[in-house]
Amino acid sequence: MKKESTKGQGAVNNIHNRFFKQRYETSIYQDDYEEKVAKTQILEVFPKTIVNKVKSDALSFMYSMNPYQGCEHGCAYCYARPTHQYWGYSAGVDFERIILVKKNAPELLEQFFKKKGYQPSVIQLSGNTDCYQPMERKMEITRKLLQVCLDYRHPVSIITKNALVLRDVDLLKKLAEKNLVSVSLSIPTINEDLRRVLEPRTSSVKTKLKALETLSLEGIPTHVMVAPIIPGINSTEILPILKTISNCGAKAFGYTLVGLNDEVEPVFKDWLEAHFSDRKDKVLNQIASLHNGNLAEKSIAKRNAGNGNFAEMIHHTFEIGRKKFFSQSKFPSLSTDLFDGTKGEQLQLF
Repeated sequence: MKKESTKGQGAVNNIHNRFFKQRYETSIYQDDYEEKVAKTQILEVFPKTIVNKVKSDALSFMYSMNPYQGCEHGCAYCYARPTHQYWGYSAGVDFERIILVKKNAPELLEQFFKKKGYQPSVIQLSGNTDCYQPMERKMEITRKLLQVCLDYRHPVSIITKNALVLRDVDLLKKLAEKNLVSVSLSIPTINEDLRRVLEPRTSSVKTKLKALETLSLEGIPTHVMVAPIIPGINSTEILPILKTISNCGAKAFGYTLVGLNDEVEPVFKDWLEAHFSDRKDKVLNQIASLHNGNLAEKSIAKRNAGNGNFAEMIHHTFEIGRKKFFSQSKFPSLSTDLFDGTKGEQLQLF
């Protein structure tokens, strides 16, 4: 039986939370079913820290921070989905519709900067869930975090799928003038019809590309993540994407191969059944061919490298694109020399 999708939603249903012994599933016969599925719930949480130390050697940054847990964007392939289970929710619809908000994040960041002996290193804003998801328009937590980085002259890199980043171009320009910021936009497709189902609540392709162009013209270093590459879905778009983002001012790009870790697998399979049932088996077989016959690969480094003929073809295509469209491009390293851990204290004197 074909799975039915809901407009503006990636997951088809709430899959079982592996930490629960009993299953609870919302029934379509409940009176409040539609409201529960469609309405986003905001839950404020009070963490003791906001900056996470990244332990993976496969990532280029040492620290990350995520002002939100869960993500409204609704990408079925999102590797962060399983983390929602630690909060007692499903990696399915709950991940998209129950968003945990960290309003005290700016204060926690200041505390982190004031730690005795702290040595500055670039902090990745996002990395797990999107810091510019739709809720940020109202909450403005990300904007406040950027202001703290500016106050302390601390380098920060941003990754997002949302053109809402342009709202903060005033702060980004001030940070860029001191070589303290870079922005990476996630653009896995330039096919708007595919974008609507692949990442249903992100900015449109046209709006993302306009944001990329605007940031570049404002002197803010821009980068694009062409990620993830999903065989049979967006794998034929690699060169057209690279040409397009180069024309829009991107200075560099990165990419990853899809890997369906843990509960991402059933969510993605249901998504495929709902939107591409005719090629579901082919897509899954090709994904497995990237990872020694497995759909999942937990190691980020191994997942991105992949193996086999299909993985080699993807890597080769990106290398062709790099030479053709980015041969003269060089992405700057952000500065850590301007950091002032006493900056906040000095501001309080006035």
